[in-house]
Amino acid sequence: MGSAEGNTGAVQLPVIDVSRSTSEVGKGMLDAAIKYGFLYIDTNGSGFSESIVDRQFEISRQFFALPEAEKNNVKINEADRGYAGLHVESLDPKSQRKGDFKEAFNIGESKDGRPQQPMPRLLEAHLAELGEFENACQALSKRVLDLLALGLEVTEPTFFSSRHTQPSGCTVRLLHYPTIPSDVNYQPDVDIRAGAHSDYGSITLLFQRPSQPGLEIRTPEDTWAPVPVIPDGYTTSKTFPPILVNIGDCLSYWTNGLLKSTVHRVIFPKDVRQGGEDRYSIAYFVHPGDKTELVAVPSQIVSEHVLDENSSVGYGGGATSKRAMTAREHLMNRLEATYGFRQNAKEVAATA
Repeated sequence: MGSAEGNTGAVQLPVIDVSRSTSEVGKGMLDAAIKYGFLYIDTNGSGFSESIVDRQFEISRQFFALPEAEKNNVKINEADRGYAGLHVESLDPKSQRKGDFKEAFNIGESKDGRPQQPMPRLLEAHLAELGEFENACQALSKRVLDLLALGLEVTEPTFFSSRHTQPSGCTVRLLHYPTIPSDVNYQPDVDIRAGAHSDYGSITLLFQRPSQPGLEIRTPEDTWAPVPVIPDGYTTSKTFPPILVNIGDCLSYWTNGLLKSTVHRVIFPKDVRQGGEDRYSIAYFVHPGDKTELVAVPSQIVSEHVLDENSSVGYGGGATSKRAMTAREHLMNRLEATYGFRQNAKEVAATA
């Protein structure tokens, strides 16, 4: 793997072929998860076809093109389900003068073929396609989790995947990052598309479009480095980018901080005043079942990596090593630590 060069050199992450469940593949995935917390999945053998992903992006574009009033009919609730408009979220409030330059729609788990939340008419007409995409995400997530367990030499091969049951915090998130309006006084040092943050769950699957870069990660050298949508030397497809996977706070906490939950952000292209285009991405956030207790992973590799009991995992804290907690408690702690305005987070946790 390569390294970041100052603040501009792109980080070189490995591309993992998950079609083979071997120790070698597991170790390669583990090495990337420990060093960077990020890696690519080759689309070959991923379970996704280009048409499934293209269709999901087209549905996303149609949704975000709806009138604002129609999108606000399904406004995001305390359980993080629904629509969040431009500047509603502020992932890094200490560094941002206003909220994120993005809008999003969060879709929770499906039950009996439909999400358990209000859905706009447009998405109601595409429940079958949304369900197919969600099912493919679940299958790939299980494969990644089992490979990580293999790399960690966990005594129970399905230790992680078997604990990812329903109900949980798993979410499909449609994301739209518009270009900057001409009347906005843009300040590149503080106006970014998504503020610095780490994800809350076990892993995240990120789907991107070839011509829409912007993701950066915080490297081990403590610099920002861009992550290419299509890495150098990737020959599988120039129109279907590899799927980006990153480790979340929950899996980092679960492994005593051995697996790295890396801080990342989304910025505007450097030539933003010379054109550019809107950025669309789709994230699948993977969480264990709500009642899963985050007990020590039965792995000697993990047990040899001791996390100080006063330290925290995740950007903004919210998870310490003092005791085991359930996946639901972990998620609520992370939401409270990151979003100061979430006054009802404890009530949601109590009633879920």
